[in-house]
Amino acid sequence: MQIEMDIEAFRDYCLSKDGVDESFPFDNKTLVFKVMGKIFVLTDVDTFQTVNVKCEPELAISLREQYPAVLPGYHMNKQHWNTIVMDGSIGDDTIKEWIDHSYKMVVQGLPPKMRSLLALMQEKQSDF
Repeated sequence: MQIEMDIEAFRDYCLSKDGVDESFPFDNKTLVFKVMGKIFVLTDVDTFQTVNVKCEPELAISLREQYPAVLPGYHMNKQHWNTIVMDGSIGDDTIKEWIDHSYKMVVQGLPPKMRSLLALMQEKQSDF
């Protein structure tokens, strides 16, 4: 039996990443996670029925073809974002992989100074 990720586990996983903060910049229900000020994942905190993640365009299309619960990004650039329907049909490990992919894509797009600052944060964390 597959355990379906809940909002708390999702939130904890996103916040465990370096340089991440959470906010409600659009309204009081859209929970947004940003790395160094750039969005990498968002969800509706009230229902937690879907999660939006950034995705490499070719992979985004492939995932949509492979998984019925992966759709073009709702209210997002459909080329670069997927919406995952949190209906239990996709395992938590796979969802975490897609969150990781989204995080890495956003980090790669950061200006060099911001990436350097993030690397320093990661170094300090590994010292503990």
